[in-house]
Amino acid sequence: MQNLEHIAQRIQDSLEEKDTVREIAIKSSRALIRMSSGVVHGMHKGIDGEAALAEAIDEAHKLKSVLAEHVEIWYSGIVQDALVEVAEAAILNALVKGQELPDPEHLGMPGTAYLLGIADTIGELRRFSLESLRRGNISEAERYLDLMEELFLVIMRFDYPDAIISIRRKQDIARSVLEKTRGDVSLAVMSERLHGRMGDLEKRL
Repeated sequence: MQNLEHIAQRIQDSLEEKDTVREIAIKSSRALIRMSSGVVHGMHKGIDGEAALAEAIDEAHKLKSVLAEHVEIWYSGIVQDALVEVAEAAILNALVKGQELPDPEHLGMPGTAYLLGIADTIGELRRFSLESLRRGNISEAERYLDLMEELFLVIMRFDYPDAIISIRRKQDIARSVLEKTRGDVSLAVMSERLHGRMGDLEKRL
């Protein structure tokens, strides 16, 4: 048993390193969530969050590098949740600006986190659509609805167990959000047509 202490010390050193890396991952993940949420909230207020988004993407790449030898932490809940937030902010930013979607590799994340980000983006697009309706811009509201439907069709292609990707709940939420938005936009379109017909009728009288 002369080597017992040596074995125990190696195990302890490994666990100490893992614990240190885990703390770094938690801190970085919280920062990612904070930055990404700030970008999304700012967009709803008309604030360009391009710089903040770039900072979040850079932080995601740094975290990926730190966790290169700690895959179990990289795929842990808190890290993946943070990456989903980054994906949502980046995808929403691109769609609102009419740009091409960023690639998952560009964002420094696995495809699963990116896909969950797509699902969450549908809810944010509803907010943009409703705001467009509030301003009376029905065509813009319809554009956001079209984007929602396109994203929804994509996420519904993925039918896998939760052990592979936990997307079923998000699919259900997205379906509900899409149906509500479709109803809101349809009602606005019908109302606009009705007002137009009433206007024409008044002109004839």
